[in-house]
Amino acid sequence: MSTFPGKGKVAVLKTSPATVLEDIDRLMKLAGVSRALPAGNLTGLKINISWQTWYPACSTTPWQLEGVIQSLFGQGYSDLTGIHNDTVVVDTAVGEANNKHRFVTEKYHIPCLYLYEEKFDWVKYRTREPYLVLDKVFPEGVMIPKALIGMNMVHLPTVKTHVFTTITGAMKNAFGGLLHRNRHWTHSVIHETLVDLLMIQQEIHPGLFAVMDGTFAGDGPGPRAMRWHEKNILIASADQVAIDAVSARLQGFDPLSIPFIRMAHDRGLGVGDPREIEILGYDINQEKPWHFVQEDTFASRGQKMIYHGALKPLEKPLLQSPIVPWSYFASNFYHNVYWYPFVGRQRVRDALQTPWGQLFKSYGDGEVVLPGMEPRTVIQAGVAMAALAALAGAGLWWMTRKKD
Repeated sequence: MSTFPGKGKVAVLKTSPATVLEDIDRLMKLAGVSRALPAGNLTGLKINISWQTWYPACSTTPWQLEGVIQSLFGQGYSDLTGIHNDTVVVDTAVGEANNKHRFVTEKYHIPCLYLYEEKFDWVKYRTREPYLVLDKVFPEGVMIPKALIGMNMVHLPTVKTHVFTTITGAMKNAFGGLLHRNRHWTHSVIHETLVDLLMIQQEIHPGLFAVMDGTFAGDGPGPRAMRWHEKNILIASADQVAIDAVSARLQGFDPLSIPFIRMAHDRGLGVGDPREIEILGYDINQEKPWHFVQEDTFASRGQKMIYHGALKPLEKPLLQSPIVPWSYFASNFYHNVYWYPFVGRQRVRDALQTPWGQLFKSYGDGEVVLPGMEPRTVIQAGVAMAALAALAGAGLWWMTRKKD
């Protein structure tokens, strides 16, 4: 059972492009950020980059990042640092520029830690209570970045669905930062993993807080290939379970039907039952139902067959062996060669015509990168197809030779 200031309390506000920075400041104060984050500690801003390409509701918004920085500065938190992780399918350096995060951190002279750089020490960590799954997935020891121990942490997720976890928010935002590149080994037990990561966070961080952006919100096959909606919502809390529960409820899901929320609630790590959550600010009962749905992509359906279906016996050779890059290639091909150029880019153009899209465009140099087919993945696909054609040709030649 965890006890901390702000447990079970979530602040929600409606906002607009003209007032969003002031609204974030008001939101954070309403949610009790000064009680949640002890003064005098380095405070990390865990920036979310779910795609190196800007797509509405996908990654931390520049106004979300800027508003949090301004509010923390105004409340005396002068020692801030951005936190970035990499993933096997997202180029963080490109994403930091395309999502205009770098423009904001440079504007306010905020240094950033890039946890994928070799200079960072990763240390074994064991929680006081037994892990649910991490010690089984990583029997040689659960490794976390030493640099994050003793740091306040502010998570900056968005309101969206997710192919594996129904919704993704504050708890999922720790997934990239606390676990290294082999974090994908946990996908078959992702709900238990998120609970284990919250246990770690509550032990290593003096204070935890989250500010969630729902100005654009995404439903469907998140966290990337989504349908975007203007929802003009901001959410903040020191309770990582409660903020995810409120986000889930807004989207139209029963929070306690989502395993990671239910398990964290049952273990007292936060409050996941909407009946026990105190909502400050905007009365979400006024909100018309969103009716968001969780959907799969072609790629995620294949992954689920490996994690939970007929291909489960092949999970280790397919995803924990030298041939694992095939899965990264499949995801990149689907999202960056097919989906974005043929579906997503027009949706981005439409989003840029909205007030929030215009605000996004106003950051930095005013340009928005709308890439075509990702050249590297196209080349890889060409090489793979040529190799398959060569193998087929060799097989045909061998069969013809045997007949002769």
